[in-house]
Amino acid sequence: MSPQPAERPNAPTTSRASVVRIFAVCALLAVLFTLAGAFGSDVVPLPRRLAYWLILILSGTTLAFTLARVLSHRMQLGEHPVLLGLGIIISVSIFQTPVVWLTHLLILRQHFSVEQFIGIGIGTVCITTALTVIALMIRGDTPRVTHAAAPDAQPPAFLARIPLKLRGAELYAVEAEDHYLRLHTSKGQDLILMRLSDAVVELEGLEGAQTHRSWWVAKDALVQADRGDGRATLTLKDGSQAPVSRAYAKALREAGWF
Repeated sequence: MSPQPAERPNAPTTSRASVVRIFAVCALLAVLFTLAGAFGSDVVPLPRRLAYWLILILSGTTLAFTLARVLSHRMQLGEHPVLLGLGIIISVSIFQTPVVWLTHLLILRQHFSVEQFIGIGIGTVCITTALTVIALMIRGDTPRVTHAAAPDAQPPAFLARIPLKLRGAELYAVEAEDHYLRLHTSKGQDLILMRLSDAVVELEGLEGAQTHRSWWVAKDALVQADRGDGRATLTLKDGSQAPVSRAYAKALREAGWF
């Protein structure tokens, strides 16, 4: 029987500082669009114009964060910034265009026309594209991490899933291969049927981190870290080499992994 999906409290997230920076940039753009009277908003008084742009840009940014999380983790696009960016632009534009149109009618109080709706859609795509590029440039992803357990704590739940022939071995890493996980241990390797996202939750109690979307590595298993072609690679005690994604490299470096 395949394991039941578990909660993902340690899902990788955009760092808090990056979120603050992104929203600050969006608020600044809203003010600039207000002062410039962009996209025909100059026909209404300044307070209504400011409300219009703040509502649209901040609501669109919030929607983009929500959709980015879905695309990154459910559709595994977190390691592909170009595909992630395109997915965000298309998704936000589809959902946000009706919101822009409705806000346009209620705040700017302009009558509906097909030409206006098309113009709103084009403007939404342009603004969404600009904000998405800015967000992807300044975001900072935090890898999922697991922590060493207290001396009197129960063993990590994941250890009960290790095959009998590997029981008692030191766990070095867990590598995702399609729907399976390859276990790297001091007694060799084996495969189990499980998702890596669920495994990381059950690995709490062992100090380690997800170094890549398809790898979790125990910190004690690290022997050497090498850099080449702009990427870092971790060599483990069994000779396995775990990749470090560019998205996680800064956070892992600051945590003392390499």
